[in-house]
Amino acid sequence: MRVALHSEIKPGSIEGYRASHAVVPDELMAAFDRVGIRSWTIFRSGHRLFHDVICDDWDAAIAALDVDPANARWQEDIGRFVELYRNSDGEEGFSPLELVWDLDAQKRGG
Repeated sequence: MRVALHSEIKPGSIEGYRASHAVVPDELMAAFDRVGIRSWTIFRSGHRLFHDVICDDWDAAIAALDVDPANARWQEDIGRFVELYRNSDGEEGFSPLELVWDLDAQKRGG
């Protein structure tokens, strides 16, 4: 499955956020493999970040990461730069964004 997320960088933290993502810790990459996250791409527009995640099961992956020590260490570190996550309505929340249109799905007739 594919989900999209939206987060925002704290003012003045763009370079720190970039530097932290130059090389994500191997232990976090291994955790992603264990929980079924196959791909995670982040795009930036100003202080806004858009995450494109491909995984086996989003809810299961997040539940597993919530108790994973590697993820806890990463969240503590990266939290210095991230202001908040927003949901589909633009309110604070860590839920996938609403899918509005998908070219591939339309081509398949779905």
